[in-house]
Amino acid sequence: MVRVKICGITNLKDAETACRLGADALGFVFAKGPRRTDIATVRKIAAHLPPYISLVGVFVDENIKKVRSIAEKCRLDCIQLHGTESRNYCKVLKKYYKIVKVIRVGGRSGISGFSGYDVDAFLLDTYKAGKAGGTGLKFDWSIAPAAARKLGRPVILSGGLNPGNVSEAIKKTNLYAVDVSSGVESSPGKKDAKLMREFIIKAKKAS
Repeated sequence: MVRVKICGITNLKDAETACRLGADALGFVFAKGPRRTDIATVRKIAAHLPPYISLVGVFVDENIKKVRSIAEKCRLDCIQLHGTESRNYCKVLKKYYKIVKVIRVGGRSGISGFSGYDVDAFLLDTYKAGKAGGTGLKFDWSIAPAAARKLGRPVILSGGLNPGNVSEAIKKTNLYAVDVSSGVESSPGKKDAKLMREFIIKAKKAS
């Protein structure tokens, strides 16, 4: 069954609601943007979550020592990298955490630019100049299955997903997981329980 990650969590209420509704992973953004959080907030949230929920830290070209320090303090399970992190950067962090490298579809590198990356999974997101993610825009999903075969790793679908299109997205791509942020929000960083419920139910049924 497809895994569901709710990203851009900024408060305990939204985190607990997402878990209760069946989310498999929660994402916490430590990069600049409207959904940015901090160590104290994530530590508080982590202390109240049930077992078997993966905590994912989202970073953009951050210093490796700082990433490790934040991950240790927040008890993160996985690191999601949205920047221009190199193969060696990922290799170093992979010694300590599960690594998801983001590919911004439509960017200069393309899928082929990520061959040789030793990571645990890739995430396909929509490219938009000047934005590292969270654009709410989708890309051509038809390229995703071939990309997954070429990359040889589990692939996560992101970019413009919402309750209205997640079923179609999963049926078209048959990927490992889906990742949503703005598509289940009432405002940036504030999740809507009804939208999260609908998204998770549709995602699980579609798979």
